[in-house]
Amino acid sequence: MRLVQVADQATAKQFLEVPMIIYKNDPQWICPLFNDIESVFNPTKNNFFSFGKCIRWILLDDADNPIGRIAAFINNKKAFNDEVPTGGCGFFECINNQEAAVALFDQAKHWLMDNGMKAMMGPINFGETDMWWGLLVDGFTNPYYGMNYNPSYYQQFFVDYGFKVKYEQISNKVDVRKGMPEKVIKIAKWVEKRNGYIFKPLDPNNIPKFAADFKEIYNDAWKDFENFTEVTDATIMETLEKIKPIMDPNLIWFSYTSTGEPVAFVMILPDTNEWISGLQGKLDLMGKLKFLWNKWTIKHKKMRAVIMGTKELYRNQGLESCMFMKLQEYVQPLGHYEELELSWVGDFNSKMLALHQAVGATYAKKHTTYILKF
Repeated sequence: MRLVQVADQATAKQFLEVPMIIYKNDPQWICPLFNDIESVFNPTKNNFFSFGKCIRWILLDDADNPIGRIAAFINNKKAFNDEVPTGGCGFFECINNQEAAVALFDQAKHWLMDNGMKAMMGPINFGETDMWWGLLVDGFTNPYYGMNYNPSYYQQFFVDYGFKVKYEQISNKVDVRKGMPEKVIKIAKWVEKRNGYIFKPLDPNNIPKFAADFKEIYNDAWKDFENFTEVTDATIMETLEKIKPIMDPNLIWFSYTSTGEPVAFVMILPDTNEWISGLQGKLDLMGKLKFLWNKWTIKHKKMRAVIMGTKELYRNQGLESCMFMKLQEYVQPLGHYEELELSWVGDFNSKMLALHQAVGATYAKKHTTYILKF
């Protein structure tokens, strides 16, 4: 076996194609779009390169066939917030071979050590936490787009190498056809009427205001969580570009006070996997035509709550329930949505987990973020 750094188009192509070997007999897996994976490693498309760096490798067997891959990265905004300087590894894929897994982990660890790190989190993303984050350890069902999916044997690779659980990530789901409990609807209507809050869906003709409101709410809502860093304008615009082809503005809601202050939001996206199944990751001419055909002919059954947040001063006032009520009023008459995944919430976020329970969500799956101290 030998490791090769991804340094040209040929090795980048092999990096993208490794999962096709791992999941060739797995009917649950859907190949993510190559463009989205490559954008993570493109300094012109990933704002995280302005305050960090990353590298990636593929692992070849003795016949030069790819059998694994891994990436390592350092986010200088977060690396020094832990007890020791901490980098990350991600996009790990490997055949069921312990020696191969160790070779990949060793490569990432040594690169991070050479760059001053003393610990490694993984598997994580060189980007925001809403995509490609955590190892799936329970609930091996059809994944939503952007949520890591992997063979069950990966968990033993991480544990045997010495990784320890840093936190667990819980995804819950809501039966859209059933809707929220009636008592939650009553409370939401009471909150809306009594306190004068205004609820608006995203206006696609006024994206700059959406971006500004999102930034203001997010940076207040998440400021107290471990390793928080403020979201930037560049990151918001990158996210908007990615979600534009599949975004439904009526699934993205904002809460405002009567004076117009933005105080809460929820961003829900239709599940892209329902449109890209069969594309094998490619958005070439044929892939784009298939995507457009699927977009016109396939009605979404699933959607995913990508992120939500409420300013600290406006928590525990029922705003989240109000926004979910507005979503329900829009979605249920459409008749084709069946499931909403609320993903993911860290086990440290008890308030958000309680909200999930309140709106009638049930357990769906669990990912784990690990840490290895060198």
